[in-house]
Amino acid sequence: MIPCETAVKSVIPAIRAYIAKELILKYKLKQADVAQPLGITQTAVSKYFRHVRGQAIRIDHVKEIRYKMDETASKIADKKIAQPQLTLMFCEICRAVRQNALMCELCKRTDPTLDITLCSVCKDGNACTP
Repeated sequence: MIPCETAVKSVIPAIRAYIAKELILKYKLKQADVAQPLGITQTAVSKYFRHVRGQAIRIDHVKEIRYKMDETASKIADKKIAQPQLTLMFCEICRAVRQNALMCELCKRTDPTLDITLCSVCKDGNACTP
């Protein structure tokens, strides 16, 4: 599995989960109002909020990543972000997750032959550059 597939299955849901929780808890938005800008259903927001979905990887313990997700949530709450910019912010967060080597264990689980100590696909900063 290539890193982008791992990101789609694990990292993007983790980003959505964090942002959804921020929008609900900090900005007091309703689940339906959170769903629309994230491009997901209210049911998906509910699952993210209840930790049923988006828990395959923990990414909020890295200050840089948490800051980017908080900034994204703030822009969504203030309605100061269009869909193209939101997409780019998700890409930026995903890149930070990769460069901080947070996906390595997930990649190892999907490909047990992978030696994550030798892999630099994500860490070198060239993966998924615009």
